[in-house]
Amino acid sequence: MKISRPRAKTIFLPFFLLSWIAVGCVTAPAPVSAENRPDDPRLQVLDTLQTELQRSRTQLKLEDYQPPYFISYHMQVVKKIQIQARYGALYQSQAREETTLLPEVRVGDYRFDNVADSGLPFEVDSPDQTYFSESGPIDFSPQALRTSLWLLSDQYYKQAVFAFQKRRGDRVYKVNDPKKDAIPSFSKEKPSIYVHEPIRHDFDRKRWEETATRLSQRIHRHENFLESGVHVHYGSVTTYYVNTEGTKIIDENEYYSLVATASVRAKDGVMLDNNLSIHVRKQSQFPPFEELAQKIDGMCNDLAAIAKTDTLDPYTGPAILEAQAAGVLFHEVIGHRLEGERQSSQEEGRTFQGRLGQKILPEFLSVEDDPTLVAWTDGTPLNGAYRYDSEGVPARRVELVTDGILKNFLMSRTPIENFSLSNGHGRSDGHNRPRARMGNTIVRSSNTVTKSRLKAMLIEEIKKRGKPYGLRMQDMSGGDTNTSTYGYQAFRGVPRQVYKVFPDGREELVRGVEMVGTPLSSIGKILATGDDYEVFNGYCGAESGYVPVSVVAPSMLIGEIELQRKSERKAKSPILPPPSLEK
Repeated sequence: MKISRPRAKTIFLPFFLLSWIAVGCVTAPAPVSAENRPDDPRLQVLDTLQTELQRSRTQLKLEDYQPPYFISYHMQVVKKIQIQARYGALYQSQAREETTLLPEVRVGDYRFDNVADSGLPFEVDSPDQTYFSESGPIDFSPQALRTSLWLLSDQYYKQAVFAFQKRRGDRVYKVNDPKKDAIPSFSKEKPSIYVHEPIRHDFDRKRWEETATRLSQRIHRHENFLESGVHVHYGSVTTYYVNTEGTKIIDENEYYSLVATASVRAKDGVMLDNNLSIHVRKQSQFPPFEELAQKIDGMCNDLAAIAKTDTLDPYTGPAILEAQAAGVLFHEVIGHRLEGERQSSQEEGRTFQGRLGQKILPEFLSVEDDPTLVAWTDGTPLNGAYRYDSEGVPARRVELVTDGILKNFLMSRTPIENFSLSNGHGRSDGHNRPRARMGNTIVRSSNTVTKSRLKAMLIEEIKKRGKPYGLRMQDMSGGDTNTSTYGYQAFRGVPRQVYKVFPDGREELVRGVEMVGTPLSSIGKILATGDDYEVFNGYCGAESGYVPVSVVAPSMLIGEIELQRKSERKAKSPILPPPSLEK
């Protein structure tokens, strides 16, 4: 999905709506040649990619124009099983397999090539363009695979030549900026060689069909609920990556998710919904059925309670963001604004450009991004873990903010001022050009208190500011942020459960609001954090597509937040009651 006006979103989505990016576990490198391991058919596929890559490298050239100086082939083989149960019955159980191809062809040299400063290619507006499918064969026929790569390489090369000439021509009108002109177009990285051992496809389809149906029956007991369902998704992803620098990678991964949803109309006709999302990397990491059933019941009871509440008026004042809500805040407010390409693009607001070495957070807060972590300290799997990024660069831990001081940015192979190399964060959904993106973002605090003390501090702030109440936001279903110069530098969070907290400590559940604000103003009002840390697993959508992410953060007391009314559409409930349920 290409976005002309950058706007990033973090949401919970079932796997069948998403493209895939491979993430990996650490294993020892192995020889990458079918001759060395004839029993591994994946190496024959890699050899096929390498053969066509070498042909393009040595022979792909238009007369009177430069040949490519860099070519890469990124290929993903995805096997999915999708199970859906609704109203206590099985509605869908299907398997699907697909192969996608994403070449990259660069013309010029590392210093100056066809790719624009934003990390995206220049627009190609020449007439009579022919576009070939980026789908690949699922039976890995060498002839079919090479034919697809041949056509795509030809197309991408011609586009690259066109864009390179256009970018050179644009210099006729643009004012020279020596500092910016000194930044290379593409970083030089050491080649990587890596082969992950083949994974075993042991997803128990029958078991999960029965589990989804039984869990759906528990939701369907609530007769006032309208739409409801349980989705179980399994996906195995094999990623092949080769480039002309010598990188050769085969990565294998599995993804599992269970997403339960339900909706109901409140007394005023507003449609309300709730969901439960569990993302794991191994089938054995799912909770047992009894625990899943309890979580489903909790989701339903929470939705039923929210439906009986009143709508909250717009509000500004102190609030506690529980751990997952705080994680969403940092992902939107800090994480996206520290992605490398956003520091050089003229279309971006560049909130933190020129702030390197300066304070951007309270001194008790530090932020890092570590895709090499496969699980948090409590054992919770981290959705944003990966071994190699989409440009074949090893994943690395990056200290972004230390004691409130900005130290680093997330980097792909697109250099920016003061940062000439990738730190392994060039990510893509397999359909879009990679860009610097988050993986596992971790917020750490040196000023922690117990949750009871944090609530006491909230009450103190309520009284000090003369407010009738404060707020406690338990979690969020997601959020989004605008980072471009085409709109206000703002973010939005969608809280799922919001409580009024009165000066006497009482709490009252309310609904119908969204958290909004501007980045620098919001993060500067964090007063303290709890000693609890929780994981938010989800999927983030931006210019390079939807990629899996995780955020780990503690709960936070913020001196002032702003809530606005949530967009609501009101309608009447169904005329007839639902069909009676059999015992």
